[in-house]
Amino acid sequence: MSEVLPPPLPGLDAVESGRWTLVLPYETPPLTANQRMHHMARHRHVKALRGTTTMLARAARIPSLNRCTVTLTWFVNTRHRRDADNVVPTLKAACDGLVDAEIVPDDVPEFMAKLMPVITYRPGVRQSLELLVEAVTL
Repeated sequence: MSEVLPPPLPGLDAVESGRWTLVLPYETPPLTANQRMHHMARHRHVKALRGTTTMLARAARIPSLNRCTVTLTWFVNTRHRRDADNVVPTLKAACDGLVDAEIVPDDVPEFMAKLMPVITYRPGVRQSLELLVEAVTL
C-alpha cells in the first residue's frame, strides 16, 4: 500500500512535479555581498535564514533527493538597477538550510546545482524572494 501524502501547502507546487517553490518571508535579500557588518551580526542573519529555509522545506514536505537544482528569484516592483551577484550570499545561506532539512547531503555540485539568482520586475506587486527547488533525475 502506497503512502498517501496530504495536499501541498498553498503557494507550493505539487510533490509529483518534482518542483517546490518556497516563498521566503523577506522583501529584500537579508544577506548581500555589499553588506559590511560585524561577523556576529552576519552570523545571526545567516542562522535565521538557514532556519527559515529549513522550516519551509520541511513544511513543503520536500523528500530527500539524490540531486537538485536551486534558483533564487527576487521579484522587485521598481526598475532600479540591481546586481544579481550581490544576492548570492542569500542563496548560499538558503542552500545551507536545505542541507539542514536533509533534502540533500551537502550543497556541493555533486548534489546541488545553484543557479545564478534571478531578478524579475513585477510592477504593482509587493517585492518578494522565492526559492525554487527542482529534483534532478539521473
